[in-house]
Amino acid sequence: MAKPVRARRLTEDEGRRLLNYVRRGKQGTIRMRRAMITLASSSGTPAPSIARLVAADPDTVRDVIHDFNARGLAALGPS
Repeated sequence: MAKPVRARRLTEDEGRRLLNYVRRGKQGTIRMRRAMITLASSSGTPAPSIARLVAADPDTVRDVIHDFNARGLAALGPS
């Protein structure tokens, strides 16, 4: 079983920008899905539940969370 992972605490600006990405959806589907993953993780939702929410593999969710923790909002763009 994979070790639980959680997004780091968001700054006020990060939280606002992530919400805008999710609500408006104008930034593209990749950025919107990664923003959803990050927001859900920062609020305490476990990776398997997030994976079901966004129809992704739990390992992909964990990768997005690790990347966000390392690079911040830059991790939301296409690789």
